[in-house]
Amino acid sequence: MAKLSRGFSWLAVLGVILVVAGLVGLVYTGVATLTSMILFGWLLLIGGVIGLLHAVQARGSNFFWLGVVVAALNIAAGVVVLKTPDAAAEALTMFAALLFLTGGLFRLVGSLVVRGPQFGWTLVQGAFGLLLGVLVLASWPSSSQYVIGTFFSLALLFDGLGLIATGYGGRRIVGMVSDRLAGEEPAKPVQPE
Repeated sequence: MAKLSRGFSWLAVLGVILVVAGLVGLVYTGVATLTSMILFGWLLLIGGVIGLLHAVQARGSNFFWLGVVVAALNIAAGVVVLKTPDAAAEALTMFAALLFLTGGLFRLVGSLVVRGPQFGWTLVQGAFGLLLGVLVLASWPSSSQYVIGTFFSLALLFDGLGLIATGYGGRRIVGMVSDRLAGEEPAKPVQPE
């Protein structure tokens, strides 16, 4: 029980670190954008190298050339993102804005056509997505300096809050179970008649 409780404590500590990183990222969105682009570039590069090694190991299979092509594309994309993180941030910001626009438009139209039980929420989600896409596009490419960093920081913040809640809740549950087990008397063996 103590080991399990300690594990949940470490989960909460990790959550606090992520929350602090998310708050710092929200204050310094430009640095968070640049950091996330560099991290993304390295992930693409490392994933491409690992994919290439995997393709070489499976060179006798039917998917060898597909693996090589995908790995080469990942490596090339990683190099491009690492060499020009600002241009990559601009491209990803444009992509995110277009996703918000199309997602918002489909939700908006879908909620008006279907009028299901969640009509109001779907309508609000669609309008919000549409508005967010328009706002990001209206100030693009300057919005690329803060949009990706803001999203990245918000993801860290909410993931951290989730880990804190999980760690705290897990410790409480472990404490309740351990108290319950400590309060129970050992069952007496039943004598056969």
